[in-house]
Amino acid sequence: MSPSQTQRLRARTVFISDVHLGYAGCQARYLLDFLSHLEADTVVLVGDIVDLLSLRKMSYWPASHQSALQALFRLAKTGTRVVYVPGNHDGAAREFCGALLGAVEVHREFLHETADGRRFLVLHGDEFDAEVEFSAWRKVLGSTLYDVLLEIGHLIHAVRRRLGRPYWSLATWIKERCPDAVTYIGRFEAAAAEVARQRGLDGVICGHIHRPELRSVDGVLYCNDGDWVEHCTALMEDDRGHLSLLRWAGAAEALTPRPAQLATALERAA
Repeated sequence: MSPSQTQRLRARTVFISDVHLGYAGCQARYLLDFLSHLEADTVVLVGDIVDLLSLRKMSYWPASHQSALQALFRLAKTGTRVVYVPGNHDGAAREFCGALLGAVEVHREFLHETADGRRFLVLHGDEFDAEVEFSAWRKVLGSTLYDVLLEIGHLIHAVRRRLGRPYWSLATWIKERCPDAVTYIGRFEAAAAEVARQRGLDGVICGHIHRPELRSVDGVLYCNDGDWVEHCTALMEDDRGHLSLLRWAGAAEALTPRPAQLATALERAA
């Protein structure tokens, strides 16, 4: 179960992307729960926060999605620095890059320096599509199958929750066994790392492909904060500059070696 409301999850910086508010597959309630426990100096929204593409196809905006959006804006009003780097599903917001949306900073891309002095390029990740994209028919087929797998997966998860079983994603399980998906992910990670390397940076932080990851790619630290559709994950930086991935789906779970500052909160949530 999640920590009580009195217990806080402390971080220097939190990176969140691919929330897809306005899309039926969005796990807005988990995000709300996560934000209610979060205490962070800076929150970076790495694109696809509101799924404008999905909203153009179908009007879907439940109360939980409105509450999640309000919670994100509330962070900026209560002293947290909130930086927004729009993605391809909320690309209309790119018109506001360099300006403020309320108290939220909007950037096309963002250079983040960790507490230990490392520099990271932060961008959504759709910038790499041209380098890794497959044929158009595979893209359409993959998108359709993904939606179906998410619907089935959410039903499975509901049953597993009643049985007291941990979170499990059917879509992720299938993707990890699909050769095309594995090839796409590998090309994407390599392209993202190469851009950071060319700019002389220590790493890159992105989202877009709904695949949380934190690993070295040819000497560059590749960080993907995942999503709030399949994985419910965030990339966390503690006050020493240590980066880690955290899953928040009914229970807090560290996906990478835990920094000392997050250990207490995670153990309480176990």
